[in-house]
Amino acid sequence: MEKFKKIRSIVTPFDKANVDTDQIVPKQFLKLIHKVGFGKYLFYNWRFENDGSPKKDFILNESKYASSKILVTNENFGCGSSREHAVWALKDYGFSVIIAPSFADIFYSNCFKNGVLPIQVSRNVLQRIFTDISELEIDLENQTIRGDNIQENFEIQSDKKRRLLEGLDDIALTMQSENAIDVFEKKSDTPSIFK
Repeated sequence: MEKFKKIRSIVTPFDKANVDTDQIVPKQFLKLIHKVGFGKYLFYNWRFENDGSPKKDFILNESKYASSKILVTNENFGCGSSREHAVWALKDYGFSVIIAPSFADIFYSNCFKNGVLPIQVSRNVLQRIFTDISELEIDLENQTIRGDNIQENFEIQSDKKRRLLEGLDDIALTMQSENAIDVFEKKSDTPSIFK
C-alpha cells in the first residue's frame, strides 16, 4: 500500500446521504478478484444510462471533477453490506480522501486497510465546504483541512493514522511482528509461517 502524502485537490461535492455499498459498486461487478479495475464501475447506476452512455446530470461525468482526489458527501456514507469492493472502487477511481459527517463502521475500517482517508466533520464544516470551497489541502500528519476561507482540524486514531502514513496493509502490519511470532512458534513447536 502506498504511503499517504499531503493531498491538494479540487473537491467533488456529492451531497447524498445514506449512500450504500451497492450504490457505490453494484453487485454485478463484484466478480473481479483484484483490487484494481473497479473504478469504472463506481456509482455505475447513477453515472450511466441503460445503454452505457454517461448521464449528463451526474457530477462525476463533469470534466472539471475528473482529477479530483477528495469526495465530499453526506452522513452514513458506505452503509449496507460490508463489501470491501466499495473502497476499492473509490480508490481505483482516484479518490484518496472522503469527507462526511459520518460513515458506516465497516466501510470506515475498510478505508484504512486500503489507503483511503475517511474524515468525519461537523454538519457546519460540511455545509461550508459544499457552499463555497472548491479546493482543499488535506494534511494527515498535522490532521488539518485547509482551503480558502477554511482551516479545520480533524480527529483520527493514532494507529489508523500510522497505517496510512506508513502505507501498512494487514499483511505489512503482521510482518512487523515477525520476530515475536517466530519466538512464539519456536516455543510451541509449531512450524514457522515465515519459512
